[in-house]
Amino acid sequence: MSELITAELVDLDLSAETKEAAARSLAERMAASGRVTDLEGFLADVAAREAQMPTGLDGGIGIPHCRSEHVTEPTLAFGRSAAGIDFGAPDGPADLIFLIAAPAGGDADHLSILSTLARHLMDETFTGALRSATAPERTAALIRGDGPGAAEADAEAERESAAAESGAETEPTAAESGAEPSAQAAEPAAQAPEPAGPDRSAEPTAAPFRIVAITSCPTGIAHTYMAAESLEKAGQAAGVEVFVETQGSAGFQRLDPQLIADADGVIFAHDVEVREKERFAGKPTVDVGVKAGINRAAELIAEVRQKAAHGETGAPARAAAPMDKGADTGDNFATRLRKWLMTGVSYMVPFVAAGGLLIALAFAIGGYTVNKAPSVAEHFLWTESASWAALLFQIGSVAFGFLVPVLAGFIAYGMADRPGLVPGFVGGAIALTINAGFLGGLIAGLLAGAVVMAIQRVRIPPVLRGIMPVVVIPLISSAIVGFLMFLVIGKPIAALQKGLTDWLSGLTGANAIILGVLLGLMMCFDLGGPLNKVAYAFAVGGLANPNEGSLKVMAAVMAAGMVPPLAMALATTVRGRLFTKAERENGKAAWVLGASFITEGAIPFAAADPLRVIPSAMAGGAVTGALSMAFGCTLRAPHGGIFVVPLIGQPFLYLLAIAAGTGVSTALVILLKGLRKPSPTHPAPAPADDDAGVPIAA
Repeated sequence: MSELITAELVDLDLSAETKEAAARSLAERMAASGRVTDLEGFLADVAAREAQMPTGLDGGIGIPHCRSEHVTEPTLAFGRSAAGIDFGAPDGPADLIFLIAAPAGGDADHLSILSTLARHLMDETFTGALRSATAPERTAALIRGDGPGAAEADAEAERESAAAESGAETEPTAAESGAEPSAQAAEPAAQAPEPAGPDRSAEPTAAPFRIVAITSCPTGIAHTYMAAESLEKAGQAAGVEVFVETQGSAGFQRLDPQLIADADGVIFAHDVEVREKERFAGKPTVDVGVKAGINRAAELIAEVRQKAAHGETGAPARAAAPMDKGADTGDNFATRLRKWLMTGVSYMVPFVAAGGLLIALAFAIGGYTVNKAPSVAEHFLWTESASWAALLFQIGSVAFGFLVPVLAGFIAYGMADRPGLVPGFVGGAIALTINAGFLGGLIAGLLAGAVVMAIQRVRIPPVLRGIMPVVVIPLISSAIVGFLMFLVIGKPIAALQKGLTDWLSGLTGANAIILGVLLGLMMCFDLGGPLNKVAYAFAVGGLANPNEGSLKVMAAVMAAGMVPPLAMALATTVRGRLFTKAERENGKAAWVLGASFITEGAIPFAAADPLRVIPSAMAGGAVTGALSMAFGCTLRAPHGGIFVVPLIGQPFLYLLAIAAGTGVSTALVILLKGLRKPSPTHPAPAPADDDAGVPIAA
């Protein structure tokens, strides 16, 4: 920890009586050395961190700390109090106080400071040396790791850390394990006079109990790493392998999935939500606060071993978000591209639903001229329905305005994680500015993700790593994406978007019907999957700048998406014998799901019999899409099913198109299932089970 602390930052006779006074005294030394630019601002940041959770630890240690914009470089100050100062530790006042200051963007530096300091603080020899030190120079050297034995301790700690990150087991030396040299180890086999030898020889080869752990605290600085060190040391003492993932403020390096799969138990020592918790589902789990991980590590290890012995398992965790699951190493580019695009669409859809339905409701209350109403911030009458309609329309319009930036931002997020958000949102906003629309947002998201991924491949000097995620990457990537969107590819995309809009506006006759067939097939092919979402996103993108053609497309897409669940519901009603009891129950729910435009309601049927259900659904969807376009039906709401029929142009013809497609799908699925020959293992149900009471034609 060279250069983090000097003799001027050490006070071996700290006379402060309170933690606030102690922090001020040590901070003044930092300010005097030029490492803190605003003393009061820095102390306010220290106090804010202290208010989140006390920083006192068992063993007489206090570690006030914070990240602050008033800190110029990572700094550590140390004070030793004869009387002790209360930092909230359970065992009483602290006599060793470490004030840790790091720049606002110095996340990588935090890891360096705290992982090393945490290892030392858990070592009684180290803390004893601090209590007996008589010179500031010697104390600073000891904390930096320049003291006798410190280099060896650091090397050992780094070896253990590297083994933990790689998932490899660290083989103990003969001296560490207490085992005899190999020549002596063979001696019992030669001299053993009794048959108990095999049991004794089997013990060294038995796999040790293995625990994986997560540690995290509100600011991800000190307690995170000290809990990790405490758990690792307690594991060594108990003969248990412990591998810790520290989820600090700079992010985290995931444990090897195979290591997690092989683990016998899990410990969560945290005060903030564990990220990607679903990785540990189904294993014996102990879940406590981070300070328990520091103070009661041995108890936690004993508790998780006891749970494992009793066969207890943790509750199932929620599935990870698409971008958190990660792509398999064998995934090709097309698969990864689909995941990236679906990440953007999945985050965009809630904005679509909220904004679109608010706009639709506004039209229903105030008519289609509500979009010309003045701002409700300047003119709003509580007793007039027109004002309420204008309010709903303007709120919905604001929500709708996020569609393209959110799409672009989260496509980039799916590609490059959090560093992709800033350039993605910037690129999406530029796409709106230059009228590049939905296509512009899609390209901007892919571009932002690619730029960030390229920057992350560049070798960066260690001194700059701390500011990369919060300064360098957002700055450079936003500038590059902005330049390309404004001056290079933005205008061609905007021209393409305009051409597409004009084409949709001029759709008539056979062209419109063909597009309706295509959209219907896409909506029903995977029942809410990627192809369905592409068609839906295409329709929603047209609503950002609505015209006659885009409103027809939206109507066709929603109508076709309603057909599969409605058809399955109808089929289970008129030919119940062809379906299992579970499918007939699903059919009852499918009525509501289909009417609400939730295409996924047909998934249980498709999963059980895809070769009959999916082609039937596609045929009905194609018919509905074609009829909707032929009838000239329009829709201004992106969702809602039959509940937004009053907002549909040509509503009766629209319902007729849905009914026709539902009838086609129902007839086809009944025909195809009726042609199926019963297998010996799945005989046809008895006639008495036919809820509809209609015999099957021979």
